[in-house]
Amino acid sequence: MKALELKVPPVALVAIVAASMWALSRISPNLYFTSPGVAWLSAGIALVGVCIVVLGVLEFRVAKTTVDPRVPDQSATLVVRGVYRHSRNPMYLGFLLVLCGWGLFLGNAFSLLFLPAFIIYMNRFQIVPEEQFMSEKFGESYTNYRSEVRRWA
Repeated sequence: MKALELKVPPVALVAIVAASMWALSRISPNLYFTSPGVAWLSAGIALVGVCIVVLGVLEFRVAKTTVDPRVPDQSATLVVRGVYRHSRNPMYLGFLLVLCGWGLFLGNAFSLLFLPAFIIYMNRFQIVPEEQFMSEKFGESYTNYRSEVRRWA
């Protein structure tokens, strides 16, 4: 299982999960739900997610550090300002919100099962290895940050 750590780019994982959600919604038509305004709600949730992702990327750019989570050794700076004051993983949170909006838009209960799977995968194969590296590289600064800011806030 260690072979999967830090291997799949999170954007690619989002695309894979989104495509899987769509495919599952097409093969399980009995589990559709609908509600007035769900398209607007789903678009709003996805838009908030995109905004959070963009804010996270911008903070990394301002700090002149890598945005690619597959190479944590290239992290030059511990980013703790902006959206990182509220979440240690705002880009992943934003991706989750995009997938949440997509799942609501699809209107299929089965497709929503991919959301907890996304969280579990990200925690195990992306976030935990990143956090181990950050602890080693930034020491007490990261330990203090980690104790003050939640992962999926």
